[in-house]
Amino acid sequence: MTKLTKKQKSLAEKLGDNQKLYGVDEAIQLLKDLKSAKFDESLEVSLNLGVDPRHADQMVRGMVTLPAGTGKDVKVAVFARGDKAEAALAAGADRVGAEDLLEDMQAGNLDYGRVIATPDMMGIVGRLGKLLGPKGLMPNPKLGTVTPNVADAVKAAKAGQIEFRVEKAGIIHGGIGKLSFSNEQLRANFDAFVDAIVKAKPAGAKGKYVRKVGLSSSMGPGLKVDSAQVYGS
Repeated sequence: MTKLTKKQKSLAEKLGDNQKLYGVDEAIQLLKDLKSAKFDESLEVSLNLGVDPRHADQMVRGMVTLPAGTGKDVKVAVFARGDKAEAALAAGADRVGAEDLLEDMQAGNLDYGRVIATPDMMGIVGRLGKLLGPKGLMPNPKLGTVTPNVADAVKAAKAGQIEFRVEKAGIIHGGIGKLSFSNEQLRANFDAFVDAIVKAKPAGAKGKYVRKVGLSSSMGPGLKVDSAQVYGS
């Protein structure tokens, strides 16, 4: 039988029953206490929803601004010309262009967290569908990433706006900050993320909508959160 290290014993004692349901604040504090990595780990939330995203009326997708930000520097590319291009640069976009940006992306330079476009540029952007689509970067009017107000979209991306999208199994994952954030900041981000998903409940969802909630850190365990603490569950 393999001997447990002191750290593993301490972890086991703190976790106790792995079926336990934690309060949100309790789970956040425990993940901080269990932090072992030398880098600033991310805090991630996962929700199992009562939806089947293979049906169009059960898709859950949208944007949410985390009040305390993400703790990450999001690289933003914008397809725009003229005054719109200048506005995007002034707002903090990392790269702005048209055909030149298209060619750069076709050459494999896709290291962006958000791609935004003015409506008139979608003829160009459409040619990148096979590259941007699989990465979840294709600009979309419903998500506010195809817009004439590119400056506002850039500022939102830089300020902590993230996208959420349900996966095939009905699960949504999202990073909601760093363990170095205060407990209050992480709780505010958690509430904003969950609230946005609850408000995005699709018409075709049947039965209980939020079925399971979990919190985890990059290198830490996954903790089950009491879904009774989650609105609309």
